[in-house]
Amino acid sequence: MPHDKPRLLIIEDDEGLQAQLKWAYEDFAVTVVGDRDSAIAALRAEEPEVVTLDLGLPPDPDGTSEGFAVLDEIMALKPDTKVIVASGHGARESALKAIERGAYDFYQKPVDIDALGLIVRRAHALRTIEAENRRLAAKVGEDKTVLGTLITAAPEMAKVARTIERVANTNVSVMLLGASGTGKELLARGLHEASDRRGGAFVALNCAAIPETLLEAELFGHEKGAFTGAVRTNEGKIELAHGGTLFLDEVGDIPLPLQVKLLRFLQERTIERIGGRKPIAVDTRIVCATHQDLEAMIAAGTFREDLFYRLAEIVVKVPTLAERPGDAVLLAKAFLARFAREMNPSVKGFAPDALAAIDAWRWPGNVRELENRVKRAVIMADGKLVGAADLDLETGADEEVGEVLNLKSAREKADRTVIRHALARSEGNISNSAKLLGISRPTLYDLLKQYDLQA
Repeated sequence: MPHDKPRLLIIEDDEGLQAQLKWAYEDFAVTVVGDRDSAIAALRAEEPEVVTLDLGLPPDPDGTSEGFAVLDEIMALKPDTKVIVASGHGARESALKAIERGAYDFYQKPVDIDALGLIVRRAHALRTIEAENRRLAAKVGEDKTVLGTLITAAPEMAKVARTIERVANTNVSVMLLGASGTGKELLARGLHEASDRRGGAFVALNCAAIPETLLEAELFGHEKGAFTGAVRTNEGKIELAHGGTLFLDEVGDIPLPLQVKLLRFLQERTIERIGGRKPIAVDTRIVCATHQDLEAMIAAGTFREDLFYRLAEIVVKVPTLAERPGDAVLLAKAFLARFAREMNPSVKGFAPDALAAIDAWRWPGNVRELENRVKRAVIMADGKLVGAADLDLETGADEEVGEVLNLKSAREKADRTVIRHALARSEGNISNSAKLLGISRPTLYDLLKQYDLQA
């Protein structure tokens, strides 16, 4: 639960000064420690908004090395913490060095508690304003339309969508990296629709689905008579997407000789059809995707490094469905509504065991697997509700557990994840979410406020 008072951590090895400082700040929840290890432990446990730090700590009480080491660790672990450094050793040099390394302010000893208290309160006020600004900025981002057709409540996916919206009206090449079935083509279409090229064509080509011998003709087109069977002139995909966007899926499967020709197009923005002799100027934006490790392919010599940097001016990493808490249920409900309308209107929703199974499954095939399972279940369902058996999912699916060393952070992460799952299952209904979680509505409201979550 949140603290009633703001948290202040005092790092001071002088026991007399410790006692004075501990009782000097009635408006704060004060923790006092006297060495480096205790300071870092308290930082992790209490997550204070403000820290006062004496640079002269053991085992170097007459110097500043230990104090600066503590400052560096605080800035690495909690960079938004306001640290006020106090020292009597080489005050000017220490002050400049402390500010340079991230401290909020510097105070020269001997300590005037009233003056230091003023600095502490000012630091906390600034920390509060900064936190509110970050919260409001994040909320503005969340309130934006997420590419229209994209269904998500996960911040991880919303961040991807905002990135795509931000670069949509530029002409940079975008590379989408992610596992198969994560929705890379949907994101590419969303990018096209959000751009000023939306009036042009969106052309998609799966490079892995075309034989190598035909891929060049598919991309660049051919003139009549260029080869046996070329009875007429054909425009390639690059040319067909003139004024619009060409989406190259599985770009890692393009053979090396063709990579050279694609690189030339990206550099010169002209193409030559197979059998042609004159360059054709083409205004086509390239968006590509792959699930392969292109950097490993570059090292192995199977993908050109210069082409990679031409295609990957902006790289967007698309999270797996397992990395998007709550989204599996939201997507499953959307798929069920669509497939029921088209194929089996008697199906009205999911049984509780189906929702639990959807939440627990790791979805190795991502959104594509989810869509296929829901489609099959809707077709095969006998009753009004789709059950876990219809989805062919086990209700007790195991979940991988990542190693988290900070217990407080792990608990907060777990709380956020479970609350988001409950909200997704109950479609944002607070009463139903509270029942699923086994808590009261006021408690859920408190948790939503504490974790800055929206129903």
